[in-house]
Amino acid sequence: MEYFAGVSDALRLTFVQVMIMANLSIGIFIIGMYINLKKWGMGSTGYGQQPSGSILAFPRMLVQQMSEHAHVHNQSVLETFVLDILFQRRILRRSPLRWFMHFTIFAGWMILFVMSLAMFLVEMIYMIGEEVGYAHSLPAFMSPEVFREILSVPNDIFSYILLTGIIIAIYRRLFVAKVRESTIAYDSILLIGLTVITISGFVADGIRTGRFWSLGIDDTTLAPPMALFHVVISLLFCIAYIPFSKYIHMIAIPLALLANKGGE
Repeated sequence: MEYFAGVSDALRLTFVQVMIMANLSIGIFIIGMYINLKKWGMGSTGYGQQPSGSILAFPRMLVQQMSEHAHVHNQSVLETFVLDILFQRRILRRSPLRWFMHFTIFAGWMILFVMSLAMFLVEMIYMIGEEVGYAHSLPAFMSPEVFREILSVPNDIFSYILLTGIIIAIYRRLFVAKVRESTIAYDSILLIGLTVITISGFVADGIRTGRFWSLGIDDTTLAPPMALFHVVISLLFCIAYIPFSKYIHMIAIPLALLANKGGE
């Protein structure tokens, strides 16, 4: 998002384009989740509830299950959230390598998302401040240039953490027979999408800074279009596509774990 709060008209236009894409992606995500909640609500009949097309049926069933399993599994919601959802200990018990792959992809993706959101909010606040005249009174770190530099090192660290997980995932899909044989189109699409998003982010930053990932491209005017490409596919693939793909397991599995308090 770092290229979208520049002072030129061209970059402001790019920022507007990103805003349109962001709202479109969020809208598609909301529609997809509405469809999923209605579908999950119809499945609540298996838990003793009446079939319902309401999107509230599933949340009610979830709360009921969490309450019932509190007496079955001696584990708090906080423990389930930290150990089973964030730390993913169930995967660790089954395969340390698979856990490391999942954890690096999960941690890298989530932290990069949070930092991108923070950068976006700073740029929005600063842009509005320029329009209404209070930008000069903002703290120094609220300047997009300063905030970008603050995030540069952690951005690099978590980008490489994410890349490490992707490389392991590619290796397993290509060279581990059991994994390769069980790979379906959904798995390939997710992995290819994550790879393109990650590499395009490295290339956009490399062109801007002149580092290794620039791939020999020394025309810095190409950095904003490359960054725009990176952001657009990230929005479409990592937000809009989630409810309609295997990515939905990032939402469904944590909900199932919370409902069962970590139980099977």
